[in-house]
Amino acid sequence: MDTVYSIGELESFLVAILVLFIGHTVNRHVGFFKKYNIPEPIIGGLVVAAITTFLHFQNITLKFSLPMQNILMLMFFSTVGLAASYKLLVKGGKKVFIFLGIASVYIVIQNAVGVSLATALGLEPLMGLVAGSITLSGGHGTGAAWAQTFSENYGMSTLEFAMAAATFGLVMGGIIGGPVAQRLINKNKLVSSYGIGGNHHKDHPDLVTYDQLEEDRVTAKSVMETLFILLLCVAGARWIEHLVSVFEISWLKMPDFVYALFLGVVITNLTELTRGYKTNSECVDILGTVSLSLFLAMALMSLKLWEIFDLAIPLLIILLVQTLVLGFFAYFVTFRLMGSNYDAAVIAGGHCGFGMGATPTAVMNMGALVSRNGPSPQAFMVVPIVGAFFIDIVNLIVLQGYISFIL
Repeated sequence: MDTVYSIGELESFLVAILVLFIGHTVNRHVGFFKKYNIPEPIIGGLVVAAITTFLHFQNITLKFSLPMQNILMLMFFSTVGLAASYKLLVKGGKKVFIFLGIASVYIVIQNAVGVSLATALGLEPLMGLVAGSITLSGGHGTGAAWAQTFSENYGMSTLEFAMAAATFGLVMGGIIGGPVAQRLINKNKLVSSYGIGGNHHKDHPDLVTYDQLEEDRVTAKSVMETLFILLLCVAGARWIEHLVSVFEISWLKMPDFVYALFLGVVITNLTELTRGYKTNSECVDILGTVSLSLFLAMALMSLKLWEIFDLAIPLLIILLVQTLVLGFFAYFVTFRLMGSNYDAAVIAGGHCGFGMGATPTAVMNMGALVSRNGPSPQAFMVVPIVGAFFIDIVNLIVLQGYISFIL
């Protein structure tokens, strides 16, 4: 008989913060995690999950109380919406629109592969979406959010499956991006317009990459204003969900984090059009990072790792096929449609990064390529804008379409 220990709300919150510290410490001392940009909440969360799994087999169960988990999730998706400014799309030029179109088409293909293989392997089709764009294009945060939705709406336990898929994707996205792009560069004898080497900013001070974009100054007032807007999105998302349920508006029925994201999009673009107020981009980024980190920490510290063992082989098959499909797509489609030049090759390497993992993985891939072959300012503008902001919105729309079709 299991002995259950209930952990209080404050103590559970402290454990979630401790998860982040554990992840930071492990990340600093283990080169593998640092190399492949495995997020600190994932590392720390898996450590705590391993401990709870060990205790489970000793007939001891830890039950955490985490009432803030859903609010933090909604806050994170609100920051994604607040960052999706139409001015950002315009600033990136037509290449941003082209790449967004390419990445959007690939999300449809990614889910088709996932659903087809899941069905062939005897799994629920929805599991194919989890091993598709939910985790591979969406990352750990989107994976945990949809896992919560699937649990509440369909009674499916997918969190362990989602976290495994997202972590595998991060690693594979970092592994395949460099070789795919380097083969394109070598085969087509491509060279950078700015020469070879990594010191291109010294020689070309007018070049601006994604990391160098000017940030707004953070003050106590700007933090409070941004927090107010985020909580407004959270409250609004809950009200919309309630109204949709009460009035039974079936075509508007979506997970609550989708409402939060679109409220963020509406607010940031309305304020820019009216020029009455400008959201502080650095505050949005900081609060988004904090809310996502804590949300993931809370999700992963509650993982039941013993539940994934039966799904390990089917999951591995789906993810290996997804890796091959993305590699071929980036090589033959992304590269050609982006111009078949040096910048296109670097962008193809970046696409491997966020198509299987996350934007930091894409930036890591491109950073390694430009340090060896020469600068690509266009790639550092196009890929992060699409990968960090706009692809999440497209992903949610595509997923809603697939779920409606499947069900």
